[in-house]
Amino acid sequence: MEEKVRVKRPHRLNMEDRKRIDFTGITDVVSFDPVKVVLESDYGHITIKGEGLHVNRLSVEKGELDLDGRVDSVCYSEAGMKNKQDSFMSRLLR
Repeated sequence: MEEKVRVKRPHRLNMEDRKRIDFTGITDVVSFDPVKVVLESDYGHITIKGEGLHVNRLSVEKGELDLDGRVDSVCYSEAGMKNKQDSFMSRLLR
């Protein structure tokens, strides 16, 4: 049985004057509102907090997202980094 190796997308964050952020390597938008955006990448969840946050461009196929608004914080978390192919038993026996 062949096991597929999942290659991580390259991830980049470019912030300009705390008013604009361009991301690459985004796999999903978990939630969005004007004060908090939660994104998913191969490197974990990314939470952006601020005011007047607005998604200008989103391309899930390319993994790109552009965001405008006042950015107060960008926080990475380990959520979403678990191997999605782990079986129930392997997770249970850890």
